[in-house]
Amino acid sequence: MKKKLLFVIDSLVAAGAEKSLITLLSLLDYNRYSVDLMLFSHGELLEKLVPKNVKILSPLKYSNFTMLSLKSAFVYSFKNLEFNMLSSRLKYSIHLRLRQYNNAQKARLYWSHVSKVIEENPTKYDIAISYAQGVPTFYVAEKIIAKKKISWVNITYRLEKKEAEYQKQFYDQFNKIIAVSDVTKEVFLGTFPFYKQKIDVIYDINDPDFISNMANIGEKYQDDFDGIRILTIGRLAYQKGYDIALEACKKLKENGMNFKWYVLGKGPLLGEIQHYIEVNNLSDHFILLGVTDNPYSYIKNCDIYVQTSRFEGFGLAIAEARMLNIPVVTTKFDSVYNQMKDGKNGLVVEMNSDAVCEGILRLIHDRNLKDTIVNYLKHEKKGNIEELDKFYQLIV
Repeated sequence: MKKKLLFVIDSLVAAGAEKSLITLLSLLDYNRYSVDLMLFSHGELLEKLVPKNVKILSPLKYSNFTMLSLKSAFVYSFKNLEFNMLSSRLKYSIHLRLRQYNNAQKARLYWSHVSKVIEENPTKYDIAISYAQGVPTFYVAEKIIAKKKISWVNITYRLEKKEAEYQKQFYDQFNKIIAVSDVTKEVFLGTFPFYKQKIDVIYDINDPDFISNMANIGEKYQDDFDGIRILTIGRLAYQKGYDIALEACKKLKENGMNFKWYVLGKGPLLGEIQHYIEVNNLSDHFILLGVTDNPYSYIKNCDIYVQTSRFEGFGLAIAEARMLNIPVVTTKFDSVYNQMKDGKNGLVVEMNSDAVCEGILRLIHDRNLKDTIVNYLKHEKKGNIEELDKFYQLIV
């Protein structure tokens, strides 16, 4: 009999953890496993890449309710004489307007106000996997029946005391915790040292054949620009350090470089980034492309891939650029050396705009350095499909 698996993640936006999950699902042996996928938000780009063997569960009632306009939500509530979802939604929304919250705080507020109106899943699973920290972890802990529960941690997860105390009650209910890098594991244990015996590391799985094939069929740059193409992929959020990227872009322009810096991503800082571009006359140099479910042709056809992140669990986009033999300039975030070898497969620089700009200029001006890095990339090990064996061992 097939083992019944459940994966839970917030959504399938085109981001690192989500792409990692899609890769894992595409490699699973469906002769051995029956797989359900639970999403809190539907309609994102990567959903069409979910294998047909995977059953995407119907949206939660509350998820559908949050898609209604506030006026429609009031009408629905009065028509059905059901006010619990409306009350939960209003309380959460009001709290968000009181002050700025980080992601861990938002997750706590969300679950504190909303969990009582979220229905339990009646299916009994052999394995239930929360593939992200926060709400998916809370949901699997409280709303899922499973013989074994596993929680993924895919960012460097530093928590303040209040958040750590809140989240402990949920992590206590998991049999295993999986970090996506050694550094991610160390940071997590810095907050939760008592989970040392049940945490292991499984790196985000990269399939070089999949990426190579996708790079040959995806969208390409629509302009006929013949200068230096720089690319950055990532959510438009504080974590990704776009303020560093924008300042570095400005310095490159001041240096007279013939370049365009393209960005694939969306997120809460869109307005701020657009304002900086306008004020600093960078509209011809810093190009926001939005999002795509297949970024690999953009990667393949750029000259330099740049990552300005403040922190990453692993840095999947860097791994993808390496697999397509594109030189990387990246900031020295805490898990960067899990895959980067400074001066060999790219350049690791300090976390500021001067260092990022200097790294890019080195690759532009020193042709021998760039060629040496590209040659190294062509011969270094591609992908890590062997991590799939670790996953199979995990779900025995």
